[in-house]
Amino acid sequence: MSQEQPNDLLHGITLERLLTELVDDYGWDGLAYRIDIRCFSSDPSIKSSLKFLRRTPWARDKVEALYLNRKL
Repeated sequence: MSQEQPNDLLHGITLERLLTELVDDYGWDGLAYRIDIRCFSSDPSIKSSLKFLRRTPWARDKVEALYLNRKL
């Protein structure tokens, strides 16, 4: 018996890929302007931002929402 995946637009997209695409499109300054998270404005890096986003569900939700709005 196979299970169908729910209609999830983020299915198969890693958090690292999502964040990298946002940084490529907006830059760190643009990302910090759109989402007021310190890890985007104070000495930003993919590694430190991923660590923060993995531990902070509300911040990850905001980043995922920005990514989805950009894609639609």
